[in-house]
Order: sequence, then structure tokens, then C-alpha cells
Amino acid sequence: MKLVIQVVDEASVMVENTVTGAIKKGYLVLVGVGQDDTKSDAELLAKKLIGLRIFEDANGKTNLSLADIGGEILSVSQFTLFADCSHGRRPSFIYAGAPDMAKALYEYFNSCLEELYPKPVQTGIFGADMKVSLVNNGPFTILLDSKDLKK
Repeated sequence: MKLVIQVVDEASVMVENTVTGAIKKGYLVLVGVGQDDTKSDAELLAKKLIGLRIFEDANGKTNLSLADIGGEILSVSQFTLFADCSHGRRPSFIYAGAPDMAKALYEYFNSCLEELYPKPVQTGIFGADMKVSLVNNGPFTILLDSKDLKK
């Protein structure tokens, strides 16, 4: 699994002109599921995400976690994180998880977050054409790949 984590002052996702998820300060997380990913990948990334200390403290140092600032999470499925652009000009998505498997793992990842964190996870709609808006703070963006964390 791959995550793109963006520290935001606010973020929202719309599907067919309806807001399906919105947050104030916290994380906008783009979630990509690969064909070889498992529940253990989801669990590993959920724990890592909740434990990250990437919010600034009073001294401007990144010492605070999501819980420390009372932040929120907006999770959006993003199969294009598995784009393979190594050949030609058109991306291939052969490494992305099959839709049924990817949806189940994305939902499992979100449930892991909700078990670890007291606030509900806001989401988009898996597989839908979504419009994502955000006010990125910093900008501060982190890339996490479960394969890297397992090494």
C-alpha cells in the first residue's frame, strides 16, 4: 500500500456535487492499494500514520502528532499511486489492486484508523469521480509505502 499524506488546514471531497467528506486541520491521505497488499500492510500504515509527529510545536519543530493537535483525517482512494510510467507516455496500472480487493483493503485501512484514533475518518467514495479540495499547510507532504516499512 502507498499513502500520500498531506498536512492540511482544511480539505474536502465531492462526488456528483455532494460533499462526502470534509475536515479542518489534519491529514488528507491519498490511499493506493497494490495487487500484493494485505491486511497487514493496512495495519502497519494505519499505525505509522497515527503515530507520525509532523505538526509544528510552539518552537516551529515538527514534534506533534495528530492527537496532540486534535486533528482529523480525510482518506481518499487513489489507485493512480500505482501508475507505472517507465515505458512510453501512457501510464500502466497493472500493479494496482483489482477493484474488489482494493475496495475491501481501503475500507479495512479506514477501520484500522478508526480503531486507533478517536475521531471518525472522513472519506471519499471508492471508484467514484471525486473532486478533492485542500489548503495544504507548509506544504508538508509525506510518502509512505508499506513495502519500505517492512524492510
